[in-house]
Amino acid sequence: MTMLRIENLHATVGETEILRGLSLEVGAGEVHAIMGPNGAGKSTLAYVLGGRPGYEVTAGSVTFQGHDLLALEPHERAAAGLFLGFQYPVEIPGVSNVQFLREALNAQRSARNEALLSGGDFLKLAREKAGLLKLDMDMLKRPVNVGFSGGEKKRAEMVQMGILDPAFAVLDETDSGLDIDALRTVGEGINAIMRKPDKGVLLITHYQRLLDYVKPDKVHVLAKGRIVTSGGPELARQLETEGYEAVAA
Repeated sequence: MTMLRIENLHATVGETEILRGLSLEVGAGEVHAIMGPNGAGKSTLAYVLGGRPGYEVTAGSVTFQGHDLLALEPHERAAAGLFLGFQYPVEIPGVSNVQFLREALNAQRSARNEALLSGGDFLKLAREKAGLLKLDMDMLKRPVNVGFSGGEKKRAEMVQMGILDPAFAVLDETDSGLDIDALRTVGEGINAIMRKPDKGVLLITHYQRLLDYVKPDKVHVLAKGRIVTSGGPELARQLETEGYEAVAA
């Protein structure tokens, strides 16, 4: 079953066209990695899928689980099961992680006509997912990402993903700012949460190192706004040794 189908996608930021005919298909149970040089359009693709304002789709289509993703508002995309992990998670002073996550989860459950979680049930779920990412529960009582290191922000975001339990995750350079131990923990967390037959992952990264833990089914090279070549996990290793020019020329 196809979870995400992107066909001939064109998108602009301001007056500049960034995506220039990008096509991609991700099936259920699959992890696809997108790699490419700076300025290729990787983060733009993530923001377009998430519905970030200022990123205008000028042509093409995106179908998510059989529905027109581009017709949905950002909160509707989230409720439909799409999760966007940011390269630089933002800080939200004055709002605790626990409060933020419970509100986010219950907002999505309400949109799906599901029963809301009580405070006790939510804390039980939060402890389980925090343990998975080796994040102390005391961290979740603090304001969202305030005073967190880069690695703590990424682990907290993966806890968020675990709690929301999306059908599909778009992870934009989740390995950015992670040391070796945190990289392993985050990679194992992604596998535990998303490596399931009814889920899918689009993993955007510059480097092979995260792919040692989250092994992709397919690797795509994005250059100048479109996919220029695709292959198996061996393609990522080739890029690591030869660089992008060898395959994106």
